[in-house]
Amino acid sequence: MRNILIIGAGRSASSLIKYLLEKSTQENLHITIGDLSLELAQRKTNNHPNAKPIALDINNVEQRQSEIQKADIVISMLPAHMHIDVAKDCVKFKKNMVTASYISDAMQALDEEVKANSLVFMNEIGLDPGIDHMSAMKVIDEIRSKGGKMILFESFCGGLVAPESDTNLWNYKFTWAPRNVVLAGQGGAAKFIQEGKYKYIPYHKLFRRTEFLEIEGYGKFEGYANRDSLKYRSVYGLDDILTLYRGTIRRVGYSKAWNMFVQLGMTDDTYPMENSETMSYRDFINSFLPYSPTDSTEIKTRLQLGIEQDDIMWDKLLELDLFNPTKIVGLKNATPAQILEHILSQSWSLQPEDKDMIVMYHKFGYEINGEKKQIDSKMVCIGDDQTYTAMAKTVGLPVAMATIQILNGKIKTPGVQLPINKEVYLPIIKELEEFGVIFKETEMPYVGYNPDRLLGN
Repeated sequence: MRNILIIGAGRSASSLIKYLLEKSTQENLHITIGDLSLELAQRKTNNHPNAKPIALDINNVEQRQSEIQKADIVISMLPAHMHIDVAKDCVKFKKNMVTASYISDAMQALDEEVKANSLVFMNEIGLDPGIDHMSAMKVIDEIRSKGGKMILFESFCGGLVAPESDTNLWNYKFTWAPRNVVLAGQGGAAKFIQEGKYKYIPYHKLFRRTEFLEIEGYGKFEGYANRDSLKYRSVYGLDDILTLYRGTIRRVGYSKAWNMFVQLGMTDDTYPMENSETMSYRDFINSFLPYSPTDSTEIKTRLQLGIEQDDIMWDKLLELDLFNPTKIVGLKNATPAQILEHILSQSWSLQPEDKDMIVMYHKFGYEINGEKKQIDSKMVCIGDDQTYTAMAKTVGLPVAMATIQILNGKIKTPGVQLPINKEVYLPIIKELEEFGVIFKETEMPYVGYNPDRLLGN
């Protein structure tokens, strides 16, 4: 049998493991699932005859290397910074490797050795990054094959709550790592290019510069800019493109409301707050407001944010129970961002019966025979339940499919790579459709930003 080692059995591994187990007899697979929690690994294997759950501590070098040596291919579903030790072992023992994470500098540094050993190290083959690369390159390659020249590429993705589970005023619940949501956009200005001009949005302005998107059957959404839209410009072969913008999707109104936290300073992760363990929710918000011998915390908040009592923004704050004097934070030496995450998790956690939703939207503008055209490509995927979420499906399935393709010799270009070649993306996009991950491509009239390019913008 062909041995697959999966390291990490967390939330994103559910659909991945299920897919491989269902294929195991037909594809002659034996799957070892290693996690720090043996119980979690056992739960995911569900006593399948072709699976073996093990307790695996990747810091135990001897155990890690022993398991990697037994495998034909290794899937690392660990946090991104933990892949590198696994990757170095895979080079040492000549094993192919698959991850859903961004290619780090340390991973890229292994490229020469990986190629020298004719190995495939497939990275960024999850959702975002992953399905975004594959669905984008498919259309870009098709445009080029017809002789078209790309002039605009915009790409948006968001993990949201499904309409039937959307039960709060923010139209949002945590479907992935809450910490990443709280820290979104920090660490430098958002950078992109529009109509040939570089644009920058500093963090304190980020959530007030949004684009609006319409998706048939699901209504209106908004997108705010990702930190670096230019990262994939050369990778996609778009060095001459006039507009390149990548963003995160939310329901309309979310960004304006989130901006209240940014302006108050509640998303800051750079310092611990005194007495955070005994602080009430009310104390927390009051910490960011000026002292007043007469005004209540509520009045000071409204004055600081410039909102009225009948403003929906005010209702959104009240819904989070932020002004409760008896609810205690209970976190030691916590930063504002950590406290905010804790408070939001009380309100925004998915309930057992809730479903999540992934939305992806690409816009492609191109020129062909002197005419400007546009293609919009949209995908909506709704989760089944709390185990087989849309997030687990869209992250895990491409990883699993790429693993089988590599094992079967269909993906053979060696090196540390992402899924932008036809040999990778064509079969995977086609197979994803069987699982409800379907892109609807529509030809649209081209809409640029500034038809008269002679004017400054």
